[in-house]
Amino acid sequence: MTRTREPTFRDLAADEAAELLARNHIGRIAFSFHDRVDIEPLSYVFADGAIYLRTAPGSKLETLAHSPWVAFEVDEVKDQFDWWSVVVHGTVYVLQDTGGEIARETYRVALDRIRQLVPAALTHRDPTPTRQVILKLHITEIRGRSASSRDG
Repeated sequence: MTRTREPTFRDLAADEAAELLARNHIGRIAFSFHDRVDIEPLSYVFADGAIYLRTAPGSKLETLAHSPWVAFEVDEVKDQFDWWSVVVHGTVYVLQDTGGEIARETYRVALDRIRQLVPAALTHRDPTPTRQVILKLHITEIRGRSASSRDG
C-alpha cells in the first residue's frame, strides 16, 4: 500500500460500524445536563445490538438520571488520515438485579456480557470493585466514518 496525495473519507456500512464496536472495548460517553456537556472514557461490550457499560456511583449517574440521552464514540486511529470512527446515539438505563423477572433477566444478561470482558466483574476478585453499576445503552442510531490515505 502506498500513500496517496489526498485522503479519502467515507461513511462506514452498518456491518463495518458494528464490527468496529465489537472489536474494541474502550469508548467515550458524552452526556449533557442544562448547559454543561461532559465526556468520559468507559469500558464497554457491544452485544445484542446494545452497549453494556460499568461505572461507579457518582455525579455522572445523577446527570444521566435527569438526561439519559447520550452519544458514545469509539475510534481506531493509525495516523492523521488513516482512522475509523463510530458514533452511537441512544438512551442509557441503569440496570438492577431487583424488580420484576424481566428487569432481573435484563440485568443477568448484561452482567454476562460484561463478564465476557472482565470475567471477575462483581465478584470478590473484581479488579475494579467500585464499578458496581451496570448500564445498558439502547441504540437509536449508529454512524461511522473513515479516512484513508493509502491506495489499495
